[in-house]
Amino acid sequence: MIRAILIGLALFTLTACETAKGAGKDIEKAGEAVQGAVEDVQENI
Repeated sequence: MIRAILIGLALFTLTACETAKGAGKDIEKAGEAVQGAVEDVQENI
């Protein structure tokens, strides 16, 4: 029983880690888009 709980907990942790990694990549891409827009504005000023 304890073994099943530990395996379940490990799988949950790995899933959460992958979700956080994916969210981090999405946030990074959004930041790059904002940075690109800022650079375009600065060039046009």
